[in-house]
Amino acid sequence: MLLSDVLIIDATDRLGWLAGRVLADLGADVIKIETPGSDRSRADWRAFNVNKRILELDLQAPSDRARIEDLLRGADICLLTPSDSSAPLDPHALRSNYPRLVVVAIRPFGGVGPRSAWRASDIELMAAGGAMALAGEPDGIPVRVSEPQSYGWAGAQAAIGALVALSHRDVTGRGDLVDVSAQASVVTALSHAPAFVDLLGLEPTRAGAFMTGRSIKGARYRVFWPCRDGYINFIFYGGVSGRRTNEQLVRWMRECGAELGALAAIDWKVWDPTKADQSEVDAIEAPVAKFFARLSKREFLTEGHRREMLGYPVSTVADIAGDPQLEARGFFQAVAGVAERFCGSFAVIDGVRPPLRHAPGAPLAAVKSTQGEPAMAEPPRRAGSRP
Repeated sequence: MLLSDVLIIDATDRLGWLAGRVLADLGADVIKIETPGSDRSRADWRAFNVNKRILELDLQAPSDRARIEDLLRGADICLLTPSDSSAPLDPHALRSNYPRLVVVAIRPFGGVGPRSAWRASDIELMAAGGAMALAGEPDGIPVRVSEPQSYGWAGAQAAIGALVALSHRDVTGRGDLVDVSAQASVVTALSHAPAFVDLLGLEPTRAGAFMTGRSIKGARYRVFWPCRDGYINFIFYGGVSGRRTNEQLVRWMRECGAELGALAAIDWKVWDPTKADQSEVDAIEAPVAKFFARLSKREFLTEGHRREMLGYPVSTVADIAGDPQLEARGFFQAVAGVAERFCGSFAVIDGVRPPLRHAPGAPLAAVKSTQGEPAMAEPPRRAGSRP
């Protein structure tokens, strides 16, 4: 596998769990440090820490500090979520003591700046990153996604940063300190919003099931449409791909005998969504709303795919669990010794999805260290890296 010769020490809390999981799924040997007696029964802990080996350490105890030092001497990457400079594993001290080590520090607001010492929950990070300003009804309060999202964005950015720094280490022989801000990671997830502020001086606002910022005349477009058994994600686009989708939708509606209304007179080759006003948008969306209300999510997906249209059903957790595409790709995997199925690796490499090797909470077998304390075996060096 891609990272089969990489050893990673994962000393993160919830903010960084995904980073280690992504790297483990790419083949890295990830050792997750857990405090003795910590709760590992939660569904989110098990989901994000499957495929890692678990080592219980009290990093305030001298003997356990010696064990982690043994590990760090042979590790390639150390993932941290430091809360203050007095924490047992300080990013700057690690960089000084282990020059080859790539240190990835994941904090709510990064390691530099007036908020670098602040702590934050997911709702605070989603608010500080701007995401909540765009989520919710126009006349309602800002809202967050029910399942925490900021942790996932921060973990994904941390995994990418770790791989870039590891590649650099293979060339230079020296590790780097990767400083990840969860707030900044959320900002990168806002899609078009920052660009509209920079380029047009317009600040997108909450619009519920609609999207703003697509028309210079201030029109909003519906994104989420009720259907027979849930919701559909669809929006009128411009350009080549949008033209084909819009043409195919009208053809589909006509074949089904649906009322077309204002859609019947539109030449999609010249129609420009950026120049439509709200009355035009309302007129073309009204017949579509009636048509979509007749469809099931599966009907929309099947026929939309056949016609090469843009648009997707809004999946529930149950939809995802039973999705035939994911099933055909072997995405959900079992692990020996546990009853649950888990999300497998996100990547299929040379036609093979890397298997999950460790059940959540799988203990790490200790070996005798050179100092007589229980420790871990020295891992192999990465090919081409410098000692």
